[in-house]
Amino acid sequence: MNGAGGGTGSSPTEAPVEMWWADWPAPAGVHVGVTTRAGGVSRGATGGLNLGDHVGDDPARVATNRARLVQALGLPHPPLWLRQVHGTDVIRHPGPGAEPAEPPVADAAYTAEPGAVLAVLTADCLPVALARADGSAVAIAHAGWRGLAAGVLGATVAALGSGPGELIAWLGPAIETEAFEVGAEVRAAFLARHAAAAACFHANQRGRWQADLAGLARLELAALRVDAVYGGGEGTYGAGHRWYSYRRDPATGRMATLAWLDPR
Repeated sequence: MNGAGGGTGSSPTEAPVEMWWADWPAPAGVHVGVTTRAGGVSRGATGGLNLGDHVGDDPARVATNRARLVQALGLPHPPLWLRQVHGTDVIRHPGPGAEPAEPPVADAAYTAEPGAVLAVLTADCLPVALARADGSAVAIAHAGWRGLAAGVLGATVAALGSGPGELIAWLGPAIETEAFEVGAEVRAAFLARHAAAAACFHANQRGRWQADLAGLARLELAALRVDAVYGGGEGTYGAGHRWYSYRRDPATGRMATLAWLDPR
């Protein structure tokens, strides 16, 4: 069910860790949700449950936030964190206990291993979760405009190895159209992929464009023959009490979208 929920933090005087759970008909045993700002120990610009270790936050606070997340949700294993570069590389989670010592450079990950927890960090970019309809595998992608235009969703679908009708998708919180102003070069990059992308851009009075990031993702998924797509209605920019937003606050934290299969 879409909405906040989750376990509590370590101190009764602090807000509990919250998750915004994916509202989609997930197969049994598939779990997907995104953290909110609630329940962390970060202060200042990254205040709350900042899970990004690359945003100038105190590393000890980030480590505490990540540990709180694992404890509050009762995760089967700590997440596999990525070093995201707005690219298209997709990594296979090697399985619980076999994670690399350093975060791999990738913007998407997939697994068929029960108990393996995937994660991507966002603060306006779009997190996209994908699952095989039979519940045998799950994937997650970091889909900002650069990654979308470069084909990160196509790479993720290919990694899952499923045919038409075999995947379902969920779009997490991302920047809303009204707050996402881009230049003509961004629009041109998407029109080069799909002529129908024109409907996802609206001219503004400054001679630039307001872009519908979730709409662009839906268009890309439709081209990949992923027709069962859910979510995409939650905006990050206008809800500072709940979400981090890089466009709103350039010095800010990161939410984590998690995906995993029940351990056997």
